Amino acid sequence: MRYTIVPVTPFEQNCTIFWCEKTRQAAVIDPGGDIPRIQKALADEGLSLAKILVTHGHIDHAGGVAVLAELGGVPIEGPHSEDAFWIDGMPQQSKMFGFPDVKTFVPTRWLAGGDKVHFGEVELDVLHCPGHTPGHVVFFHAPSQLAQVGDVIFQGSIGRTDFPRGDHETLIRSIRQQLFPLGDAVEFIPGHGPMSTFGEERRYNPFLSGKFG
Repeated sequence: MRYTIVPVTPFEQNCTIFWCEKTRQAAVIDPGGDIPRIQKALADEGLSLAKILVTHGHIDHAGGVAVLAELGGVPIEGPHSEDAFWIDGMPQQSKMFGFPDVKTFVPTRWLAGGDKVHFGEVELDVLHCPGHTPGHVVFFHAPSQLAQVGDVIFQGSIGRTDFPRGDHETLIRSIRQQLFPLGDAVEFIPGHGPMSTFGEERRYNPFLSGKFG
């Protein structure tokens, strides 16, 4: 499996394209906006869009999902159904954050922890990691030791928990019980900012080492 990161929206959200090297089938994770930029990235690599994956229902991650799904005629998988209220409230989110009007959507498939998603010959594990939002999921490709973690954890920081139904203790538990056991060597792509590894964050992230948490 290969990947590329396409920053989108004024929030510089890390929309990510995962693809199968053999079939050139791709999954776009968190197309928050700037759909032409995402389409260009797919075309530049000669990829065929197979599905859209969504980590959670915040507008910078999910604002472009409906449009891209319609244009590509592809299914939407994720997030967990606990984030339905965020997706239903997408028009209010657009006003709150100054985004263009966006469409709501109903995923083709809500995801739960332990599920698998497939495109081409690639299989991703789904982990339910609530805290930033109640229905947040993470996508993990075990052979590559690579995870797309959305807004659960960042290099040197963690996701905000001051939005509706966010919870700090739940977020910390998700990181420590769901993500860190995957292994220190696992690289992760966060929703914003640079990549890191779980080992680096376990050792040095002040929110997880006890300094702030």
